[in-house]
Amino acid sequence: MNLAGGTTFKGYVDGIVGAINTIVVPVIFALAFLVFVWGVVNYFFLNSGDEKKREDGRQFMLWGIIGLVVLFSVWGLVNLLLSTFSISPA
Repeated sequence: MNLAGGTTFKGYVDGIVGAINTIVVPVIFALAFLVFVWGVVNYFFLNSGDEKKREDGRQFMLWGIIGLVVLFSVWGLVNLLLSTFSISPA
């Protein structure tokens, strides 16, 4: 189906998927990694003497790891679906 200007709907979908896959996903991965690193810094370096703050750092590390695992899983599933339906991100 051609849209205005001769661009197809598939072309728009490919462009949107490509932008999400090359811009949004890496930013979210970076944020999850930064949460993990912030937890490591709080746990080992900044608050080595305060057990309550160390627990907060441990929680940041845990949630950072959980976030990364979920992101990798979803990213793999999305790429599997993209290859199944022959959608190539531009």
